[in-house]
Amino acid sequence: MIRKIIRIDEEKCNGCGLCARACHEGAIDMVDGKAKLMREDFCDGFGDCLPGCPTGAISFEEREAPEYNEAAVRKAQAQKKMPEMPHEHPAGGCPGSRMMQFRREQDTDAHVAPGTHVSRLAQWPCQLKLVPIKAPFFEGAKLLIAADCTAYAYAGMHEEFMRGKVTVIGCPKLDAVDYTENLTAIIRENDIRSVTIVRMEVPCCGGLQRAAERAIQDSGKFLPWQVVTISCDGRILD
Repeated sequence: MIRKIIRIDEEKCNGCGLCARACHEGAIDMVDGKAKLMREDFCDGFGDCLPGCPTGAISFEEREAPEYNEAAVRKAQAQKKMPEMPHEHPAGGCPGSRMMQFRREQDTDAHVAPGTHVSRLAQWPCQLKLVPIKAPFFEGAKLLIAADCTAYAYAGMHEEFMRGKVTVIGCPKLDAVDYTENLTAIIRENDIRSVTIVRMEVPCCGGLQRAAERAIQDSGKFLPWQVVTISCDGRILD
């Protein structure tokens, strides 16, 4: 029969596994680091997997495909509810991209005692290429958009910038992508309260700053925002 079904562009797929976890029917699995439509008869054509794809690798198409088999899906879902061995990941995706939110008691206005070092990372994942567009940790969040290198160059990154914020990181040179679309969607679709951009002084970091500034503008929201530049030797320049 001719019906609507998803299509996965393997070249665009980055292997994050978000679509496999979003597919409640279990039609998608990860094979050799890429998302694959394993069971066409498990795909209902509703597209729950579409919104979470950070690279736009998933789309709809109308073509010849087996009819959606609800009975087979229910049977497979029942089997998945059986106890599993530890460390198994039934969705088949990379466990490193599993969404988590950390409730840290130290994420308050009070600083930690001298000589004490604590993480201020509020959520996982934090890489812009992996972080979902819509997530609970974005609601009411102060968003920190940081270049990868800033955490290594600036010793006070956790206490002075990450504390009390949701952090997303990226490198426009290494990732070779424009983050504007993802950042725009994150700001538009969530209750973001403010945006802080922390970049390095090197020219390639300008791509991250420009993407963030365009995202704020394109989101249609009026948010307080600032840009902080870190020197290669670890100083705040502005």
